[in-house]
Amino acid sequence: MKIDWTDQPGDVRPGEALDVARLEPYLHKQLPDLSGSLTIRQFPSGFSNLTYLIQVGTEEFVLRRPPFGVNIKTAHDMGREYTILSHLRRVYQKAPRALFYCDDETVLGGPFYVMERVRGVILRTVIPEAMIPPPALMRRIADSFIDNLVELHAVDYQAAGLGNLGRPAGYVQRQIEGWARRYQQARTDDLPELERVSAWLAEQALPEAGAALIHNDYKYNNLILDVNDWPRILAVLDWEMATLGDPLMDVGTMLGYWIEPDDPPMMQTLRFSPTMLPGNPSREALVERYIRQSGRDIPHLVFYYVYGVFKLAVIIQQIYRRYKLGFTQDARFAHLDQEVRLCGQIAVQAIEKKRIDRLFE
Repeated sequence: MKIDWTDQPGDVRPGEALDVARLEPYLHKQLPDLSGSLTIRQFPSGFSNLTYLIQVGTEEFVLRRPPFGVNIKTAHDMGREYTILSHLRRVYQKAPRALFYCDDETVLGGPFYVMERVRGVILRTVIPEAMIPPPALMRRIADSFIDNLVELHAVDYQAAGLGNLGRPAGYVQRQIEGWARRYQQARTDDLPELERVSAWLAEQALPEAGAALIHNDYKYNNLILDVNDWPRILAVLDWEMATLGDPLMDVGTMLGYWIEPDDPPMMQTLRFSPTMLPGNPSREALVERYIRQSGRDIPHLVFYYVYGVFKLAVIIQQIYRRYKLGFTQDARFAHLDQEVRLCGQIAVQAIEKKRIDRLFE
C-alpha cells in the first residue's frame, strides 16, 4: 500500500496559539463565501516565522505571522512577504497565491497574511525512514533543487513589478556590514572565531556579480514537491528575506545549509534539511551544476560559502538571544549557542584551507 507523504500540520505549540475568537470573524469578513467553524493546526517550522493551517469547513489555507516577542521589522515584515508573493505569481507559478494581508494587530497581536495551501511533499530535517527516497530519486530531486534556483535567478523581476524590492548596487557590502551589525546586536557570548570571520568578510570587497531576484533562505524544507513526482517542484515557500541582489550571495546562503555525509559529526549537528541522504551531491557538485545551468562563474567560492555560514550563525544567534530573554520557551532553542560557535569554527576552516569541502581533515 502506497503511503501518502503529503506534508501535514500538527498541534499548535505552547505559547504560539492564535486567538480563534478574533480570527474567525475576520476570516469570514475577508472571505465571505466561507462556511463552517474554524480549526487551526501548526506546521513544523524552522526557527523563524510561524506557519499555520487554518481550515474553515472543507476549505484550507495557510496563515503566516512573525514569532511572538520579536522586534526585527525587516526580517519579519509580513506586508513585504505578501507583496512579493502577490507580484511574483505573475511570472513565477511556484509562488503560492496570496489571498490577503492584515496589519491590524488587534486581530492576532501582530501582522499576518493568508495564502492558498499547496499540498505536496516537504523534505524536512528529519523524515521517517520509510519516506527516504532511493539514491537515484534523491539525485533527481537535488538536480531539480539547483535548476529551480537557476530559474529563480532568471526571473524577470521588472515584469513582476518588483523592480523596487531592493537595491542591487552595493548589495554585497551592505550584506556583510548588515550581518556583522546584527551579530553584535544579538551577542550573548564571546566568540573569537565569529569576530575573525566577520573581519575577514569585510576585508574581501568583492565586486557585484549581477542583479537577480534572490530568495535568501533556499533549502529543501522550503520547497513543496509533487506527491506523485518528487523531482517536480510545485511551490517555493518562505519569501520573507527575498530581495534584489547578487545571485552568488544566494548560492552562498544555500551552501551554508548544505551538510554532507562525509562531514564530521560536529558539522552534522547543523542539519537544517536532509542534505545528507544518499544520492545528494557534494557542495562542490552543487556549485558545478549551478555554474553549468546558469552560465555564471563563481571565482570566489570560499567567500560566498563563508558568508553563508556566517549569516546562518547570526540567524541562530538572534533566535538564541530571544530564548535567553524569555521571548520563547521552545526547547529546541536551549543549546543554539553551541551551533553558533560551530558555525564560526567551520567558517574559519574554510578560510584557512581555501575550500568548501573536507574542512576538518
